[in-house]
Amino acid sequence: MSRLRERLADALAKPSDGSSDYDLNPDTVLPAGRELRPAGVLMAITPAETVLLTVRSPKLKHHPGQVSFPGGKQEPTDPAPVDAALRESEEEIGLPHGRVEILGALPVHETVTGFAVSPFVGLVDGEFEPRPEAGEVAEVFEVPFAVLTDLGRYRVECRAWRGLVRRYWVVPFGPYYIWGATARMLRGLAVRL
Repeated sequence: MSRLRERLADALAKPSDGSSDYDLNPDTVLPAGRELRPAGVLMAITPAETVLLTVRSPKLKHHPGQVSFPGGKQEPTDPAPVDAALRESEEEIGLPHGRVEILGALPVHETVTGFAVSPFVGLVDGEFEPRPEAGEVAEVFEVPFAVLTDLGRYRVECRAWRGLVRRYWVVPFGPYYIWGATARMLRGLAVRL
């Protein structure tokens, strides 16, 4: 794990611009003066060198059934987006914030839903048994870190969205369709590595 820690620290220290859901859609006209809501997500890497991901509950109003990182919007009680990421990870999958070593963050990612998401990379200390919060998380699963950092596994797909064709990154894994902001942030880390 110490070699992975070094690789991640080096990758996270590299300067780069932020990313967005619009990266592959350069013709998108964004409204002037838009205000993005801050959020934080956690790329939690286990001692087995897997990344913890969730399948959102199909009952949720926003993004039901989609694959995502644990995390969410920054609440007034969260001093910073990292606090939101850690708080939500504990709420959603039962990961105590004291069991995560935050190594750093990738640049902020702007979503089509109006969030400025800060993706934090953290190492989970010791074995961890996820406990999905049924109201928000249908499933927690793990993907080998080596799979998610293999740029050859990523591809661009598209679909109609609000009357336009929207392109986005995907990185399928078994029965899981990892796409959109989650795939884009993972690819951002893979590029740095």
